[in-house]
Amino acid sequence: MQSIKKLAKTLENLAEPEHYLFSISDFYQLFPDMTLEALRVLLGRAVKSELLARVCRGIYLYPKTGYRKGFELYHTAARLREDTFCYLSLESVLSEAGIISQIPLNWITLMTGGRSGVIPCGKWGHIEFIHTKKSPDLPGSLLVYDPRYRLWRAAVPLALQDMRAAKRSMDLIDWEAVNESV
Repeated sequence: MQSIKKLAKTLENLAEPEHYLFSISDFYQLFPDMTLEALRVLLGRAVKSELLARVCRGIYLYPKTGYRKGFELYHTAARLREDTFCYLSLESVLSEAGIISQIPLNWITLMTGGRSGVIPCGKWGHIEFIHTKKSPDLPGSLLVYDPRYRLWRAAVPLALQDMRAAKRSMDLIDWEAVNESV
């Protein structure tokens, strides 16, 4: 069977609305005899034929699953750092809580035990990871799991701590809103 057809058939059988993002390592398991370069060529052909959409380096979206739109960046961040402590924080959390006045569109901010960096995700936006030395044993009142995003999420006090630690601008913070939320 031709590789692209095998890929299409496998995606048709395996993908579902909750499992629509795939990493290169997922595909490597499907084609274990293929070199990394050959696999990249195959994935490039799959993107060109619109079987897959490339979200960012190493992450591909299978659009035919009927997945819930609007969560692609969050789910991609979860896939990118699935083996590292990571949680939604900073401007993303404070904006959602109404603590900062500007809403970051198509940009999410996370704290991570891994490397800092900004990951461009094409039409979906950007994921910003900021390194932290914090560990996963933070009190439950400061860190909760958000199943919509498939990520841990900081509470407002932790997001404010992270803003200070990351030396982010505190100018947009509505301190009255902070006092009401705590």
